[in-house]
Amino acid sequence: MKKEDLRTKRTRKMILEAFINLVEEKGYEHVTVSDIANQAMINRATFYAHFKDKQDVYDYIFKEAVEQFMMVLAPVQLGKTNQLQLHTIEQIITHIFEKIQANRVFFKTVLNAHGNEQLRKQISQILRSTYANIFDQVEIREKDFIVPIDFIIEYMSSTFMASLHWWINQEISFSPKQMAQLIIKLVGSNHLKVLGIQIKE
Repeated sequence: MKKEDLRTKRTRKMILEAFINLVEEKGYEHVTVSDIANQAMINRATFYAHFKDKQDVYDYIFKEAVEQFMMVLAPVQLGKTNQLQLHTIEQIITHIFEKIQANRVFFKTVLNAHGNEQLRKQISQILRSTYANIFDQVEIREKDFIVPIDFIIEYMSSTFMASLHWWINQEISFSPKQMAQLIIKLVGSNHLKVLGIQIKE
């Protein structure tokens, strides 16, 4: 790798770390480009060589967060009897929380700036595309109408985001596995059963 490439990556990394630390300390709205440059120990011209403004830095971090979710949410196949293994669901959710725990400040920046709703929408889209094979097999009827799958996905993603936001901002130390078990116990299993998907212990 060329020296210039290494220098560029190092400078970008310094800017990102400075931004994340400042958002955690002051809040997104109060962070300026000068703050970021000073924290990263670079001049403003160097900052603008990498990013247009602080929103551009945030967008870069947000894109990274979405990519992290996409890597974790692996497709799951239903069995012939519409069954999902409980341990499979638990493993996926645990893996998500482990990834977030390993980058806690990073994700806290995304959630506590102004991207909570934006990230929820992205997760809804990821859920829909990743698990299309499952959602396409199920149909929920309530008396004389069919419940839209998009409504179920929106509801489930909102519940997940609320749980994630609480976990990442509170001081009680629930492990990723405990969070996975809690989510499954409180909401996950019942939602999947409503979809006609049986949970196999």
